[in-house]
Amino acid sequence: MATIRDVAQLAGVGVATASRVISGNGSFSAAAAERVHAAAAELGFRPSNVARALSLQSTGTIGVYVPDFRGPFYGPMLDAIDGELRRHGRHMVAVNGIGDEDGRHQALSSTEFLIDRECDGIIIASNDLRDSDIIAFKQRGVRLAVVNREVKGMKSHGFSVNHREGGALAAQALLDHGHRRLAVISGPQHAQDNRQRMEGFFATLQAAGVNTDTLPVVHADFTAPGGWAATEQLLRGRTKFTGLFVANDQMAMSALSCLRLAGKSVPEDISVVGYDNTEMSAFLAPRLTTVDTRIDEMGLAACRLLINLSYGKELPIDRDFQPELVLRDSLRKIGR
Repeated sequence: MATIRDVAQLAGVGVATASRVISGNGSFSAAAAERVHAAAAELGFRPSNVARALSLQSTGTIGVYVPDFRGPFYGPMLDAIDGELRRHGRHMVAVNGIGDEDGRHQALSSTEFLIDRECDGIIIASNDLRDSDIIAFKQRGVRLAVVNREVKGMKSHGFSVNHREGGALAAQALLDHGHRRLAVISGPQHAQDNRQRMEGFFATLQAAGVNTDTLPVVHADFTAPGGWAATEQLLRGRTKFTGLFVANDQMAMSALSCLRLAGKSVPEDISVVGYDNTEMSAFLAPRLTTVDTRIDEMGLAACRLLINLSYGKELPIDRDFQPELVLRDSLRKIGR
């Protein structure tokens, strides 16, 4: 197996120069780089990841924790992070929560796994961790970025859309289409982003004179089965509604199917508004009106922060993520 010394000898340069060319760090001439790359190709040289990590004190990896690989929400974020890292010659190590522990302990264990793998930085997307958990990781010297939540004392390391505004957009869309008899399928009550979108939604209804005290609300878990069960529960209730706000698209998709099976036509009988603007929402029947939350852009910004901190880059970082209403076929106007 060829070594860096063999490459240097064939290229006619010193070992230090060959090492700088292979690692991409330090100064070297274009001519030297051309000879080193040609020699490496001729010898079939592949640098050792272990040796590179020892010499550069870097593994070239960024870790990412998400609660679940299933479902449509985190895919665009992971894709954006992976693509950006590859553009800079680095790689993503992604883990999710799994096992019999509760969500918080799954997130703690998975983050420790990434720390043990000596990732150069870690992106966390979790509603289960406490602020104190995340701050404790940072105090241990871990380079962190947090996606889709706010952590007190870590504003410069957090990337989140304005979920209150997102909830307000959903409420205003229903009001503008004449809907005042409404129902809600909420996400988990402990989830910060869910609480914020609900605050924005209800505040907008109250400002328009809608009595929210009698508005039926069912709490679910952001999953398709949870959305189906919540829709069934609403249909069993005595309160009639013409508009339904669902706290994420995955639950909204199952709500559409459940309503159809129950003989309810969308949007003729009930209009439905989702949240997140996942890719599949544009290809349903009817196509789902929803709120775009820019999860891919948040992930990209978090990734760039860690690239800058870990590898000395100066990539631009966006911190302004505004939600946007995406009007489609599942929402229609009705008479007041």
